[in-house]
Amino acid sequence: MTFNIEEELKKLPASPGVYLMHDCHDQIIYVGKAISLKNRVRQYFQTSRGKTAKILQMVANIAWFEYILTDSEMEALVLECNLIKEHRPKYNTMLVDDKTYPYIKVTIQEDYPRVLFSREMKKDKSRYYGPYTSAAAVKDTIDLLHKLFRLRTCRRNLPADIGKERPCLNYHIKQCDAPCQGYISKEEYRESVQKAMDFLGGNFDPIVKSLEEQMQECAANLDFETAVTYRELLNSVKHIAQKQKITDSAGQEDRDVIALAREKQEAVVQIFFVRGGKMIGRDHCYLTIDEDETDGHILSEFVKQFYAGTPVIPKELFLQAAPEDEELIAQWLTARRGQKVTLRIPQKGEKARLVELAARNARLVLDQDREKLRREETRTTGAVRQLSQMLGLEDCVRMEAFDISNISGVQSVGSMVVYENGRPKRSDYRKFKIRYVDGPNDYASMEEVLTRRFRHGLEDKAEGGGSFDCFPDLILMDGGKGQVNIAESVLETLGLSIPVCGMVKDDNHRTRGLYFRGEEVPLDRHGESFQLITRIQDEAHRFAIEYHRSIRSKEQIHSILDDIQGIGPARRKALMRHFKSIEAIRDAGVEELAAAPQMNVRAAQSVYDFFQARKKM
Repeated sequence: MTFNIEEELKKLPASPGVYLMHDCHDQIIYVGKAISLKNRVRQYFQTSRGKTAKILQMVANIAWFEYILTDSEMEALVLECNLIKEHRPKYNTMLVDDKTYPYIKVTIQEDYPRVLFSREMKKDKSRYYGPYTSAAAVKDTIDLLHKLFRLRTCRRNLPADIGKERPCLNYHIKQCDAPCQGYISKEEYRESVQKAMDFLGGNFDPIVKSLEEQMQECAANLDFETAVTYRELLNSVKHIAQKQKITDSAGQEDRDVIALAREKQEAVVQIFFVRGGKMIGRDHCYLTIDEDETDGHILSEFVKQFYAGTPVIPKELFLQAAPEDEELIAQWLTARRGQKVTLRIPQKGEKARLVELAARNARLVLDQDREKLRREETRTTGAVRQLSQMLGLEDCVRMEAFDISNISGVQSVGSMVVYENGRPKRSDYRKFKIRYVDGPNDYASMEEVLTRRFRHGLEDKAEGGGSFDCFPDLILMDGGKGQVNIAESVLETLGLSIPVCGMVKDDNHRTRGLYFRGEEVPLDRHGESFQLITRIQDEAHRFAIEYHRSIRSKEQIHSILDDIQGIGPARRKALMRHFKSIEAIRDAGVEELAAAPQMNVRAAQSVYDFFQARKKM
């Protein structure tokens, strides 16, 4: 169905909402929000000055657009953030990194709380500390807390499970007071938890003083081994305390300090995480930008994408420049936090000094990493451009590679790996267990995998979207002419037109060229496109082999009890604990089986009949 842009522009409502621009391949290339869709979307297609080069290029690639109405501009902002994160459109200002930050989680809602490592912050009544920028540092801190305050690490349901099992090794090495045995009261245990939370809040003095006193006492009593243990703990505490000595004298609030440095199409945003007046960490993010974009636009896009993905939102943001839609973003952050969030652009004093410090750090990162970024661009998008030119294709943004793995045809599996702009997109990887092919027939197995992948994709497109609805610009086959013919045959049957390229190997099973459109295209072994093809090929092999290995492992640990109707994991475990061996279960009578834990007469009869039938075979 043809899409008449001029006619569709006339139908746009003067309502808030989100608009999505599509190219001729049906890919979403831009997502934006508007308080009035009618006014905002029409601006793209009007002849006027002031449009950036990126916007002009984007408009030239628009084949059609769609829009989603919302009740308010705030709802439009939230939806825009979600859609950008989901689709990562080509012409939106995008974060290059998609990071998650570690937190320390204290399960204060439990009777006997635990201190845990967490990558996400849930509304589960636990208390979270962070975010931290180093997962290793978080794990070291948690280990130290367990040693200092002897907190439990087990998952036992306390107090219900008190005394049901023996204490674990941590009790015997004096790193847990064994609340699972009732050796410490609930009140005493929670006092230890409170001390641990005080420690996480930056109050180190009491534990430092206590450790020094205990170390001196052990030394005075000639217990030098224990004194050394206390000394090591003391050094660990001082090391962590030293990291938190950078303070913000402008106040004791939680705040993030954000500034950027930019050059041409590269930008780095530096974030300082300040909690309770102490800088607990810092990080930086790379962005791809347009040279004509303002600092306010870049910071606006950064804030929306960054805080849409992180669960911790501080009370204040100190920014280098006023972001676009400043008031709306503040309202959105306030709604996400549940308390008022303020955006500030400090001009003088201590607060301005913090922002300037962040900006200097951003500039330092950009200067240091510029060459690394260029190398990364060369080996990814540069290699994709080189490959596209070599094959005479317009753009190979998305490439899919397929491989088959089996041992003499047993447990055959297929793998699909996806690369976008020269980088692996692991969220789109897919595994296939071969269903309809017997024996070691790689061609037939590949035909099944490709048929299932693209038939599923067509069904997803017909239904309005799904996990297979995004089709590649180029298909890479792990083989030459034969594999390519299989793929082209499948595509022709399904009515699809997608370029297919085979990876031709030499006598040493190394890729020497590409089979494309009936001809072998030689590859420069020192070129970036060759290196990219090799990485994709290795990744397809790895993914297929890992899946095949996991299936073989599951088959090897398969128990004969799994084949008995009415015997699930709980009964299987109970039978093995009670009878100790399969042979004892096989020789037991119905009454003996029924007397075992988790069993009843019907289940016992099922087990008995199963083994009697096997004896007759």
